[in-house]
Amino acid sequence: MLQALMSLIARCWKPFGLGDDANAGRECKDGLLWFRDIGRFAAGDFSMAVVQANQVLEDQSQIESGPFGTFVGVYDGHGGPDCSRYVCDNLFRNLQVVLFSLHKSHEQLKAILAESHSVVTSEVIQQAFRRTEEGFTALVSELWSSRPQIATTGTCCLVGVICRQTLFVASLGDSRAVLGRRVGNTGGMAAMQLSTEHNANIEAVRQELKELHPDDPQIVVLRHGVWRVKGIIQVSRSIGDVYMKHAQFNREPINAKFRLPEPMNMPFLSANPTVISHPIQPNDSFLIFASDGLWEHLSNDQAVDIVHSSPRAGSAKRLIKAALQEAARKREMRYSDLYKIDKKVRRHFHDDITVIVLFLNHDLISRGAVLNTPLTVRSALDH
Repeated sequence: MLQALMSLIARCWKPFGLGDDANAGRECKDGLLWFRDIGRFAAGDFSMAVVQANQVLEDQSQIESGPFGTFVGVYDGHGGPDCSRYVCDNLFRNLQVVLFSLHKSHEQLKAILAESHSVVTSEVIQQAFRRTEEGFTALVSELWSSRPQIATTGTCCLVGVICRQTLFVASLGDSRAVLGRRVGNTGGMAAMQLSTEHNANIEAVRQELKELHPDDPQIVVLRHGVWRVKGIIQVSRSIGDVYMKHAQFNREPINAKFRLPEPMNMPFLSANPTVISHPIQPNDSFLIFASDGLWEHLSNDQAVDIVHSSPRAGSAKRLIKAALQEAARKREMRYSDLYKIDKKVRRHFHDDITVIVLFLNHDLISRGAVLNTPLTVRSALDH
């Protein structure tokens, strides 16, 4: 029955590819920059861009828009691209599986598709994260003898789901979702952070870790001015990083710098996301979803001001350019010189950066409108 339901929804959610229509020309590359200046999703317009800094792009991202609403994912990988690619391939699919499992008949599913009922909940999203974590852990176990270093890859995850007139934001790690909200009739715009960050440099995160591990004085360690979990990793929540969650993967042949001398009696990291629900208000104008690489160089207010004060088309690319200009300024160099630096060496100046901007159309949201041709966009695997 589940397979039949999956087949039905697949026909309704069939994505269009690069060669299917006029949208093909909108995805462009400029050196290490990949972008789509403007596009349409079920609840408005979007702008999307990614710039690579690592030898292999570790950021992955996607937009899915169809019968259940819109799904946005930003996955900031670390230790390599394996985990972020896995999550990009599986998290949205797992969300669908969880939703389908809650509706046992074709009639129920057809009613959902016809009436666009709000079927997404915080628990549904948490279940999708759990399935994804379990799936990646199983993959690590399967590849342990041939590719053990995959155990040391992980990814921060930032997900947004717009279902009817509610926005859900789920986060693991330190990517960030920021809302641009109009202020009265002044023409001004306020920045409101919707996501929760899980980085050991935040005092509340360190306190949480100490409470979870009261007998471990080394649960957070300050090294070179940066707080890290067990002196290794900055984020306290992620998908992957199974060497910090399961003792059987914290041993040879993984790299010695990841191996811990003391027994692992419980996981040091969590894959449990923080999920908030936000009823979309008439003065909510746009949403910025971005990996930590952007927020290292721009504040919430700066990012919102850049989007608000410029045309919609190219908004994501404009944010990345502003971040790179700031990165160049910090190193006392010209932006044009930074732009010429190739990947891998570029990582000394900035991280991979992913930005997705959603512009909200409240008429479409209130009507529960869906695209005639459902949308699937994924950032390039590498530049």
